[in-house]
Amino acid sequence: MSTPSPANTAATATSAAPETVKPSNFLRQIIEHDLEKGTYTTRRWAGTPGDAAHHAQGEPDPAKIRTRFPPEPNGYLHVGHAKSICINFGLARDYGGICHLRFDDTNPEKEDTEYVNSIIDAVKWLGFDWNGAPDAAPYQASDYFNFMYRAAEYLIEAGHAYVDEQTVEQIRINRGDFSKPGVDSPFRSRTPAENLARFREMRDGKHEDGSMVLRAKIDMASPNINMRDPAIYRIRRATHHNTGDTWCIYPMYTYAHPIEDALEQITHSLCTLEFEDQRPFYDWLLERLTEGGLLASPPPRQYEFARLNLTYVITSKRKLAQLVYDHKVSGWDDPRMPTIVGLRRRGYTPASIQTFAERIGVTKSDSWIDYSTLEGCLREDLELKAHRGMAVLNPVKLVLTNWDDVMGAGHLEPCTLPALPHPPEGVESPVRHFTIGKEVWIEREDFEEVPPKGYKRLFPGNKVRLKGGYVIECTGANKDANGNITEVLATVVPDTKSGTPGADTVKVKAAITWVGVADGVNAEVRMYDRLFLDAHPDAGGKDFIESLNPNSLKVVTAIVEPSLANAKPDDKFQFERHGYFVADRVDHAAGKPVFNLAVGLKDSWGK
Repeated sequence: MSTPSPANTAATATSAAPETVKPSNFLRQIIEHDLEKGTYTTRRWAGTPGDAAHHAQGEPDPAKIRTRFPPEPNGYLHVGHAKSICINFGLARDYGGICHLRFDDTNPEKEDTEYVNSIIDAVKWLGFDWNGAPDAAPYQASDYFNFMYRAAEYLIEAGHAYVDEQTVEQIRINRGDFSKPGVDSPFRSRTPAENLARFREMRDGKHEDGSMVLRAKIDMASPNINMRDPAIYRIRRATHHNTGDTWCIYPMYTYAHPIEDALEQITHSLCTLEFEDQRPFYDWLLERLTEGGLLASPPPRQYEFARLNLTYVITSKRKLAQLVYDHKVSGWDDPRMPTIVGLRRRGYTPASIQTFAERIGVTKSDSWIDYSTLEGCLREDLELKAHRGMAVLNPVKLVLTNWDDVMGAGHLEPCTLPALPHPPEGVESPVRHFTIGKEVWIEREDFEEVPPKGYKRLFPGNKVRLKGGYVIECTGANKDANGNITEVLATVVPDTKSGTPGADTVKVKAAITWVGVADGVNAEVRMYDRLFLDAHPDAGGKDFIESLNPNSLKVVTAIVEPSLANAKPDDKFQFERHGYFVADRVDHAAGKPVFNLAVGLKDSWGK
């Protein structure tokens, strides 16, 4: 009954070339140029990350390229990270390379093993392996702290770094701005020996948090403010989830990141455009450490692409956390959240997200992608995979008043329909079994006492087919004292059962879905919609909370056909006429079915 899961796609050194031609983009062109030119053919790989001496002992690198996905484990990944995962792992797969999963865990105050585990699970779910083997452990920046410290001492001794004891405010003011150059720190002229002694005092815990930093010595007049002696180490007494209390000084991200890439022999370091201004420092640092013999040559190169901007979504970790902690959603995996765990619980598939990442492409200019593009990719993936089933979301009872006379009192007629109307070639569709009797459930909207123009479903005197069952003719309805419809009445037309000889002799203009009272199963159905009403909920300083959609979740008690009662958590279905639904990963259980609306059959938000 479950939807077939996409085959895992491992981005390893032995991956075969893709069978289909991928659309070209500037990243592919860069990689193809480097492969043709042999830019990285001299690289060696010692089997694990390491410095120049370590890799010199290794064999020629079996990976034609090496990319990396380096999240900081300080939150749950979202759809923007999914794009980056697909780009980095996909390019490694397509060009005979290896993609590394590395945790950039250089900020101990914000990181946690909960996030580490969630990231590992997300990458696996999307269909990728890392670091060259299905069972390989992810890399961790914190494992490189010893080398980063050694590299910092080298920079000091070579006159490329100094310890600055100005206050944070003094450093900020003296850095200058876009209209005026920075001012040299009064500590900038210290000798390497003096700086090395102070740096070792920082390491040994002899100074207070924030009292001094190690800065690279580059150019305080640089037009790129990021090159005006950026900080590379700070004092921070915090217990690290991996190294414990070993260190009281920690490297800054902009210092650690290029070193991590180089130790791992990354060839193409792909990141989003906000890091473009940091590239000169990335190159400067690797040039200094390569010329000093600490890192292998050639060094990695950084390339930037546009981040994902998706309408009706926010991707700020701080704002997503606010939604969780203020209980605007049920958690990080709430199906309305753009987190990968939320998308998964909503019913998105790895294949649909990979298709989405490929479809929106890779560019160097920012643009907005409409949310309907993501929804369309899910529809495409589920169309041929998701088993069909009938569900009545707003039920009213339909009584076939002549059933006992025509079919016999208490008779239940077995019916069948294919679970997959269009199975893949060579695959036979499974069959759904259910019964029809005197009473069935139908959608309340399928009856109109006074039908509007063009209405083709049930109204007095009109005939329709109960899908997979019989043709019926509506005769009226019963009402309560307030005039509300309590039962719809109809008669069954004999010898019109679907799939039997003569079933089509009575022509009708509509077929409606239904569920038998005798074998229908009650189910909780969560009708999810977009979390925000505004396409750009936090643009221009807007309060995104004010854009929350008050109708983003409606919970109904529906009645589903018996085949759906056998669903397992995460099984996906098309509820005929309603949309695609998934058995909730957390709350669905045998005897207590819970289904989430993944996506409607068509875009309800289109203009």
